[in-house]
Amino acid sequence: MESKKIAAILLIVAGALALAYGGFSYTKRSTAVDFGPLQLQVKEKKTVNIPMWAGVGAIVVGGLLLVAGGKRS
Repeated sequence: MESKKIAAILLIVAGALALAYGGFSYTKRSTAVDFGPLQLQVKEKKTVNIPMWAGVGAIVVGGLLLVAGGKRS
């Protein structure tokens, strides 16, 4: 029963963060040229956008888990 509550709270928090930030970015390093002892590395900034429906869906599913987790059949 505790694991359902923890999962529900994590989903709600993740959904709220997705709505607040809308995505995240990271830096990818790659070697462009490798010529003997010389190497040319390139840093490329990538952005991952999280759709609004995914954040809302996570909050709704987390809320349903939280409500349904308290009831016993």
